Amino acid sequence: MKKEGLRILLLADAGSFHTERFAHQLKSQGCRVLTASLEEGRMRRVRLRRLGPVKSFHYLLAVPQVKRIIKRFRPDVINAHYASGYGFIAARAVGKEGPPIVLNLWGSDVLVVPHRSAQHRMKVRMALEGADCVVGDSRYLVESAKDVGRIRRSEVIAWGIERKFMSKHKACYDLGKPLRIITPRTHEEIYDNGFILDSLKAMVAAGEITLTFPDFGSLAARFKDQAGKLLDHGVQLYTKMGRSEFLSFFAEHDVCLSASRSDSTPASLVEAMALGLIPVAARTPGVAEWLTTETGFTFEPDNAGELCGIIRKFTSSSDTLEAMRRRNLQRVEREAIFEQNVAQQLGIMTELAGGSA
Repeated sequence: MKKEGLRILLLADAGSFHTERFAHQLKSQGCRVLTASLEEGRMRRVRLRRLGPVKSFHYLLAVPQVKRIIKRFRPDVINAHYASGYGFIAARAVGKEGPPIVLNLWGSDVLVVPHRSAQHRMKVRMALEGADCVVGDSRYLVESAKDVGRIRRSEVIAWGIERKFMSKHKACYDLGKPLRIITPRTHEEIYDNGFILDSLKAMVAAGEITLTFPDFGSLAARFKDQAGKLLDHGVQLYTKMGRSEFLSFFAEHDVCLSASRSDSTPASLVEAMALGLIPVAARTPGVAEWLTTETGFTFEPDNAGELCGIIRKFTSSSDTLEAMRRRNLQRVEREAIFEQNVAQQLGIMTELAGGSA
């Protein structure tokens, strides 16, 4: 590694707080990071221009811009996030003598996007096969990627929570009356928040539980119409917050609930386990590595009866599930502290760049 630290070109969505967190932590660990992005965001970055009227061509048409950035910045390594977007750009922009590429998978880029069309699958395959190392947050995600393209090297590394926020873990495990349930997934088709509302609205109306959702996402307006008179009467919506403020708010709830139809290991699941919430999620292969009968509760997607049965266990019992919640905390401490997870990735990038971690 050079004295001034590894030079990393980060290609990622500048509007995502995950990108902000990652870039900040890389810098904190001594790296020189330049972020380039097509998306708007608060973080400092080189803004890639969107060329042409067809959105699906924006990544391809950004390749010459990234080539110029590589020539000027001379990165030791390129770290691209999301295979069909920035992973595709990196694969097209880097020649045989260019810097190594580490590709971070985010879940839907491998689990959903390749099935949309032959063109989408081709872009994901090019990204996977162009990367020197592919990083996923679950074995399921990495194995799914191998079904799409040949991978030279893969690593499973959690996407954890910052150590300083572990102090927000619940001081008391007593369940609220009404039970406080939060669904921290945005209003998108894949997250199926409407199913949660329909399944549990009778319990909301009866005052047994409260439901908290974000107020953003492409389907937010439709969700508000669906909630109707329950809004502010058992169903609450929260606005975007800073990370520390949100995690404090998150920790005030008893249960973290997700009905997502497709997932790797959601960051919100790891955060819920770190903060002491009871995790409940739709039963999909992606969550199985962290969510088991020992760590939380799962239900069959679209099975409202099974979901209601789980929630009624909490409202009709005084069991705080302390042992389970303590186990979850211990696992996060072992495997999903964000600073350690980034250090693992940095070790890989340093190795690929020809340095010593």
